[in-house]
Amino acid sequence: MIMNQTYSNNYRNFDIIVHGASGFTGKLVVEYLWKKYGENSDLKWGISGRNHAKLKSVLSSLDIPPQSVQILIAESHDSGALDKIASQTKVVISTVGPYAKYGSQLVKSCVTQGTDYCDLAGELQWVRKMIDEHQEGAVKSGARIITSCGFDSIPSDIGVFFLQNESDKLYMKPCFKIKLLVKSMSGGPSGGTIASMMNQLIEGKQDKTIARIISNPYTLNPSTQYRGPDKRDQTSVKYDKELKTWTAPFVMAIVNTRVVRRTNAIMNFSYGENFSYTEAVSSGAGLRGLFKAIIATFFIGIFLVASSIKITRNLLLKYFLPKPGQGPNKMQREKGFYNLIMHGFTDDGDKISIKITGDSDPGYGSTSKMLAESAVCLALDSLNIGGGFWTPASSMGNKLLARLSKNAGIKFEIQKK
Repeated sequence: MIMNQTYSNNYRNFDIIVHGASGFTGKLVVEYLWKKYGENSDLKWGISGRNHAKLKSVLSSLDIPPQSVQILIAESHDSGALDKIASQTKVVISTVGPYAKYGSQLVKSCVTQGTDYCDLAGELQWVRKMIDEHQEGAVKSGARIITSCGFDSIPSDIGVFFLQNESDKLYMKPCFKIKLLVKSMSGGPSGGTIASMMNQLIEGKQDKTIARIISNPYTLNPSTQYRGPDKRDQTSVKYDKELKTWTAPFVMAIVNTRVVRRTNAIMNFSYGENFSYTEAVSSGAGLRGLFKAIIATFFIGIFLVASSIKITRNLLLKYFLPKPGQGPNKMQREKGFYNLIMHGFTDDGDKISIKITGDSDPGYGSTSKMLAESAVCLALDSLNIGGGFWTPASSMGNKLLARLSKNAGIKFEIQKK
């Protein structure tokens, strides 16, 4: 990637604009920015979306004085309005999903205007399409485009980055293999996330090319023809002999693993060309662990099958799953948490483990803070990168790590032996 920024965005009216601020996640991002940075900080930010009344209502519901945060209006497919928004700010946060339906024009506008951008996209086929269509333009304009800045995939991507740095300090070499195990977590889905997941399933079923893009372990690598040691994601119960635990599939692995592998590739394979990264849910040892893994795998399978069939998918959406704009309430978000363990192995047989924890539910409470801090990092911190499509770790690395630890309730800690 070219490491120079062609167009300066230092002289803009805003540091950050939150697009889609009236949505469930967008509102949480606005709430976090106001509480953390308010109107008395050096951060200049505004909000945008398609409906002025709804955006005004967001500010009112959060007790934000209307004169403190400017509102801008743009439809998701209105190129002129989105160009105007992008031209006024250093960074755009996009919370408008499904991104494959509503996010493409905003990425194009940011690339055209040389504006930095971050989002929560976990739609692999869409991210791949955006890279293919706009990588060259982003390099030329200096726009730094960073997707997957929420629970998928910052804990995984920054976690591997942190572990590898610690491995370099301890053993003078990176780990050639890292395994993430989900120990425990609590949280709930929102309608927006469900809509994005369903859209990806539908597109994959309708178009086998998209299905192949999604299933390719290295689909986000600069070259999709790259072949490494990792194969398809875990879909069944497995016993991990190295870690002595039964495991079940982790639904976020399909996104997280590909982001981590892209990071390795665009950092000139600093983790190694044969680096392996996998994720799973740990259920423990013995018969109890086996039983828990079987039950978890069974319900994941039932959900995916039901979601893939039109009739049952419509029933799920109508009667059981949250609709767009809905999600876990404040108490559920605040009581939520996650506890992840990463285990790294060097080719000399040395091992290092880290713990990653978050103090609120992963999908929304924690995600909104991660996304907001990513945008603040892009807007205010000095980053030695130029335009192009980056990952959280390859673009912001230690700067973002410090912000997450200080402000967002996310901890990355070495596990004592």
